[in-house]
Amino acid sequence: MDSFVDGSGYLAACTAGLPTLGTLAAMRADLDEWGRAASSPVAYGALVEEGRALFARIVGLDPARVATGSQTSAMVAVAAAALPDSAEVVVPDGDFSSVVFPFHAQAHRGVRVRSVPLDRLADEVRPGTALVAWSAVQSSSGVVTDPAPVLDAAQAVGAMTLCDLTQAAGVLPVSAAPFDVTVTHAYKWLCAPRGVAFATFSDAALERLRPVQAGWYAGADVWSSCYGPTMRLADDARRFDVSPAWQAWPGAVAALRHLASVDAASAWRHATGLADRLADALGSPRSGQAITTFPDPAGAALRALTDAGVTASGRAGRLRLALHLWNDDEDVTRVVDVLGGLPGFRPVG
Repeated sequence: MDSFVDGSGYLAACTAGLPTLGTLAAMRADLDEWGRAASSPVAYGALVEEGRALFARIVGLDPARVATGSQTSAMVAVAAAALPDSAEVVVPDGDFSSVVFPFHAQAHRGVRVRSVPLDRLADEVRPGTALVAWSAVQSSSGVVTDPAPVLDAAQAVGAMTLCDLTQAAGVLPVSAAPFDVTVTHAYKWLCAPRGVAFATFSDAALERLRPVQAGWYAGADVWSSCYGPTMRLADDARRFDVSPAWQAWPGAVAALRHLASVDAASAWRHATGLADRLADALGSPRSGQAITTFPDPAGAALRALTDAGVTASGRAGRLRLALHLWNDDEDVTRVVDVLGGLPGFRPVG
C-alpha cells in the first residue's frame, strides 16, 4: 500500500488505477527532460521493451509473444479483420464494447456476432463458430469466467479465442498462454497511465492474423523502417506494435515494475477478502470477486458515497465497487457506514 498515493476511499480500480509514487516520479522526471529538450526516442524505445518484458512476466509468456499499443479496441480490430467473410463470432451478453464492437464493424463482410448468456458461453460454441471473444472479468459486474470450458469448446470446433484481461491483470492471477489472443489496457488494475496496452498471440494467431495497422514500429528494425516503399516486418509479435505514446511509458514501466513484483494470488486474496467483509457487513452474499456490485437503479447509493468522499462508479443500474492493493478495512467501514444508513438501500436484488 505504501507504494501508492493515498488511496483511502478510492474504490474504483475498475475505472482507473491509482499511480505508484514511482510512477509519479518517473512522469515528472520525463516532463523535466522534455522541458530541457533532452527527451530521447531511443530511451523511450528501451522503456517500451522493458514494459513488454514486465507485462510478459505478469501474464506468463515470452516477450516475443507480446505486442504493444495504446487501445484494446484497436487490437481486437486486428483479429476482427482477419476473420473470413460470413464468419460467426460468439460473445457474452453485455460484455465491454471494445471486445464486441470491432466484430460488429465487420458486418459489411457478412461477419455475424451472436451474443449469448455468459454462463452459457461454452455451451453456445458450435460447429461453424470462428472465434469466441470475452472478458476474463466482466467490467459491469466483476464476474470471473472459468476459461477452461470455453477453451475446450473452442478447440473442439476449431474456433479461435480472444480474451480481454483488462479487468484481471494486476489483481487476478492470469496466464495468457491458453488463448489465441489476449488484449489488456494497463491503466486499470496495472495502474499505468492511460495510453499503454498490450496484446498477446499464440503460434496459430501469429500465423493467421495480419498486422493491418502496421507502421514504422512494426518493422524488424524500427529505425530502418521509417520510410517506404519497402519494409520488413518483425518476425514475432512486434509486427503488431503501433507507435508508442511515448510520454505514457515512463510512468507505465514504473507501475509495471511494482505490479510484477507483487504476488498476484496475494493481491487477489486481499481484494476479495475486503469485498467479502463488505458483503458480510451489508448482509449480501459473498461474491469472491475484486469488483462487487449492488442494486442502485436511481444512483442514490453512488451519490451518497460520492458525497461522503468515497470514489466508486455506477454501471448497468448497479453500484460498482473495486478493491485493490491500496484499500483496507477502513474503506469497508466507510462504505458500510454510508450504505447502512441510506434509506431504501437494498444490498440484494
